[in-house]
Order: sequence, then structure tokens, then C-alpha cells
Amino acid sequence: MSKKHRITSLLAILPLFIMLSACSEANEPASEQEQTPDAHQEASANEYVLTDALGNEVDIPTNPERIIASYLEDHLIALGVTPIAQWSIHDGEGVQNYLQDYLTGVEPIPFDLPFEAVTSFSPDLLIMSSAELVSEGKYEQYARIAPTYVVAEETNDNWRETLTQLGDVLNREEEATTVLEGYEAKALEGAEQLSSEIGTNSAAALWLTSNQFFIVSKNVSSGAVLYDDLGITIPATVEKVSESATGNWSAISLEELVELDADYLFLINSDSSDGSEMLDDPLWQNIPAVQQNQVYEFSSDTSWLYSGPIANEQIIDDVLSSLIDK
Repeated sequence: MSKKHRITSLLAILPLFIMLSACSEANEPASEQEQTPDAHQEASANEYVLTDALGNEVDIPTNPERIIASYLEDHLIALGVTPIAQWSIHDGEGVQNYLQDYLTGVEPIPFDLPFEAVTSFSPDLLIMSSAELVSEGKYEQYARIAPTYVVAEETNDNWRETLTQLGDVLNREEEATTVLEGYEAKALEGAEQLSSEIGTNSAAALWLTSNQFFIVSKNVSSGAVLYDDLGITIPATVEKVSESATGNWSAISLEELVELDADYLFLINSDSSDGSEMLDDPLWQNIPAVQQNQVYEFSSDTSWLYSGPIANEQIIDDVLSSLIDK
């Protein structure tokens, strides 16, 4: 994690004060000793310097009011910060729907952050979720628009580390700690309830999109919530897929799904119309969890395809309502 070097008004003014005092004692009237800081010093009192994941020293505003942090909105909201624009695809039609109750009135911005679009929002801080967004010389151009901080690449698969880092960037370390403690308490309570209700029964999350099934890996996204946070038993199929997974979700065939040894399935269905064809397939109908009527379906508008403090709390609620409040 980047080390914070705060520049307080005292540190900024002290060297100049000492110099002026020495000069005034020798040459100047006493009235001239009462001097106010110049514009540069006043500015330094309203910002602090952080080194980002790329080694850039970034002047972070103490109280930024117009933040763009594309695809990090979940974390910002959890910290009590509302961004000035929100991540989107398909000309603003596709957004993170599970966050919209928190982002009322926040306009969309294309996911690849075109310079013109970013400039139009007049941001006072840009937070980039990965180095890829600022590759090929883009960082310098973004930095001309507003101070630009790049989040450490290794935190992308660990929302806790990302939240902690953003708490550091936004001077909201206490808020980050409070969020983490609240989440851990919620997860622990949920794990205890599930242990009592389902014992060692297993579960898996599947995503159906464009007539293709995908299965979540065991230690990322909703898989981390199911197995790490809630302590649900990992099916052997998920263990096997996770060994060679290169992303959060791995493609899996219906033939492989028939062998899926999960007692419960959480199905995220992005195919509202043609998806029913896959779910009517005899192979799907032969999956043990399907035969036991233990499949719990959610739309792609829910938080299951995302990760963050808000997304994961919603996933916990979905799991508990499915397996305990059923």
C-alpha cells in the first residue's frame, strides 16, 4: 500500500516563518513580521501527496468534491462518497444496476473514460482502477485534467484491500475500518446461521449469458463470499475449475454441469428470453440440484457479477434468504 505523506499547513509555513523572523530581526520593522502565507502555501495546506501504484506522486485534494472513480463506485459509496459520474457501457444504457439506489442523478460516463467526457465533468480527482486505463501515455493526459491516482493492480481481486487503499486516498481510513468491521460481523453471523441450517452441504454460482454457462471460481467475486466468508462447502467441480481459472468466471458445458456435485445452485441469468432454451435442455434437468428444486435464480441486475462491500453484503442477503428464509 502507498505511504501517505501529508503536507500540513504547519510544515509548509514553518521554514518560511523561521527565515522571515531572522530577516526581520536584522533589517525589518516588527510590523512586517505578521505576514500571511502566500497562495502556494495555502494550496499546499489543502492537499497531500501520495505515491500511486505506478510511482506517480499525486497531489490529492483534502476534500475532493467531484470524483470520478470508474468501476470503483461500490467502494466510494461504502465510504460515504458519491462520485460525479458512474461507470457505464452501451452509451450509458448499461450501468451497475445494484447501485442505482445510491447513484440517483449521477450521470454515466463511458467505461474507457474518453478525455472529452472526463473533462466535461470538471473533476477534481480521478481514481483509476487499474494501470491499463492509463497505458500508452494516457496518464499524462488525464493528469492535465485533474490529479490522477492509479490503484494498485494487486488489489483488484481483493475488495478489502481496494477499500482500504481508497480510504487512505480519500482520508477516510476510519470509515474504511468501520465498513470492514461491519461486513465481517455480518458474514460471521451469516456463516453461523448457514452452518446450523445446511451443515456441510455445498453450493455453486452459475452465470448464464449468450447461451453459455460460466461457473465462479472459489476465491474471487461471489465465490469468495460463498466459500471464504460464509463457509459453504466447495464442490469438487469448483475446486477443479479454480485450479486453471484465468478469470472470475470460467466457461462450463452442460455435460460438465451434470457432474456438478453441488447441493444448491445460484443461477445468475442474463438471458431473459433465449436463456429458457438452455434451462429446458434435458442435460440441465438432470443436474442433481435442479432435480431437487434447489436452484435459486437472480437477474444480472443484482450484485452477483460484481465485488465490493455493498455487492457482497447483498450477495450474503440473497444466500440467506434462499437457504434459510425459503
